[in-house]
Amino acid sequence: MEIKPGGNIALKVPRHRWTETVAFYRDRVGLPVLRELPESTAFAFGTMTLWVDRVERQSQTDVWLELTAEDPGAALAHLQSPLRDELEPLGTVDGHWTSDPAGVVLLLRRG
Repeated sequence: MEIKPGGNIALKVPRHRWTETVAFYRDRVGLPVLRELPESTAFAFGTMTLWVDRVERQSQTDVWLELTAEDPGAALAHLQSPLRDELEPLGTVDGHWTSDPAGVVLLLRRG
């Protein structure tokens, strides 16, 4: 079973910290902005994309990571991780939300 890093990292930021967090990565760190949406800003982060997402009802920042595998269901079983698909709609993404033992949310998608 081969599981690899995906191309995305997401910071889920409380609403009251979002504007200053976006400004920090844009203005102080100097990361290039790739995309701006009403609730999310994407930055070039080396070979990855760093998404800073505004979350209305959250008190602290969470880091979410992306992993890829040819068979996301088999990878989920291999990791022995919980199914967490209630977290966010996956739309057309072939995969699952899960988490590691520390509670870090992982998007495990076909790749």
